[in-house]
Amino acid sequence: MVSQEQRRRQLAREKFLRQQQRRTEARRKARIRNSVIASVLGVVVIGSLAIYTTGVLKKDDDKTNASAEVTPSASPSKAPDPCAKPAPGKVTSQTWKKEPAMTIDTSAKYTMKLDTTCGEIDIALKASAAPHTVNSFAFLAGKGYFDHSKCHRLTTNGIYVLQCGDPTGTGTGGPGYTIPDENLKDKSLKDNIYPAGTVAMANTGQKHSGGSQFFLVYQDSQLPPSYTPFGTVSEAGMKVLKKIAKAGESTGAGDGAPNATVVINKATVTES
Repeated sequence: MVSQEQRRRQLAREKFLRQQQRRTEARRKARIRNSVIASVLGVVVIGSLAIYTTGVLKKDDDKTNASAEVTPSASPSKAPDPCAKPAPGKVTSQTWKKEPAMTIDTSAKYTMKLDTTCGEIDIALKASAAPHTVNSFAFLAGKGYFDHSKCHRLTTNGIYVLQCGDPTGTGTGGPGYTIPDENLKDKSLKDNIYPAGTVAMANTGQKHSGGSQFFLVYQDSQLPPSYTPFGTVSEAGMKVLKKIAKAGESTGAGDGAPNATVVINKATVTES
């Protein structure tokens, strides 16, 4: 017999996977739409230089890239916002065609610090177990990719995670390349439980589809072992995560934007 609690968790996991698949489809459609827009704009520019000089095409281009540069702002809160206002600045859109070359020392220790509006979150990275992932985060952090980006998703039912790493704040953004799955047999993953403090890659539901989005587990969560675990949150960082979780999410259904204004003012990866 399956208990009600087991069934509830199963339904929550299935919902999580469906949402990942919908985001994959949204990204695919966006790529197709942008390709069509680029083709149309090319024809218009060739056919009518006069229209271009009026600024009409510039406005179209701004709309096309509306998700590329986003100034973080607080979501409407249903609970008191425990976090500070974001630091001045805005997300700068950057994408790359391929995974960065390996530059980290896999035998060294690395730490990622997320200086957020809600407090500092320090993460001990698993460079030897997940070298591609850690190398990618060191590269992206060095480029300022995460700076001023919002953590766009909080789940409080069935699984318990805060999801970040999308500069667009929509859940569909990425760096333009993907990295391979790694460390899926990490000794910390027992009985398909990602323990509190785990930092793991989000993906589309397909193998080797991780990009820049990641999630931080603030309470033990049962998930399929298909999300690369690549770091562990410090004790002080866990207090920050629990403060964010306590403020709840915007839908009231257990999966939505966090009520707390969670913005990564600065992300850094350092070798220790």
